Amino acid sequence: MSAPVPPAAPTSVGSAPSPPPGVGALMLIAGRLKEYASGVARQGKPWAEVVDRNAFSKPGNLAEATSRLRKNANYFKVNYLIVMLLCTAFTFVLHPSSLLVLALLAGSWIYVFLMRTTPLVISGRTLSEREKLIGMSAISFITIFFLTSVGTVFFSALSISIALIALHGAFREPDNLFIDEGETQQGFMNIFAVPAVPATVSTAV
Repeated sequence: MSAPVPPAAPTSVGSAPSPPPGVGALMLIAGRLKEYASGVARQGKPWAEVVDRNAFSKPGNLAEATSRLRKNANYFKVNYLIVMLLCTAFTFVLHPSSLLVLALLAGSWIYVFLMRTTPLVISGRTLSEREKLIGMSAISFITIFFLTSVGTVFFSALSISIALIALHGAFREPDNLFIDEGETQQGFMNIFAVPAVPATVSTAV
């Protein structure tokens, strides 16, 4: 009598192969960035309030314009940041060569730190994570500010967006806004301090 044949191991039907570790980490980072951006955007003020035509008037003097700008920068902080991001993105779209350089740099960072599974060896020497970070930062800095026009395009976009924000902040009357007077002393640079995201968003995985 022949020996019984052991049953074959069950196989999953239709199960998709798991992505490589680098791709999985990239997807996780992208998901968290999307959640963070959504959480910050939800804290913005209604755009109808930003462009309310009845709330605009010429400031009487420079002191009044500065005071308005401080208050509006604190109240419309998130909206101003969105304006800066949109202005920067639009400017780079108008300069596709600079956009291509940024895409290549981003791809290099992703490959070196997420996609590459073997150690990086140069001239027979294995680079540590700290050395890779310093090297990639130096390459990116030199490429952006010395080898290409990416730095010029970025500063142009930043200058345009700051000018638009300054004009809006100086001409928008903040009298009907609910503003904490203690926070208005932080000045115009307060718009670069992104508000904290609620815990329900920041802790999501």
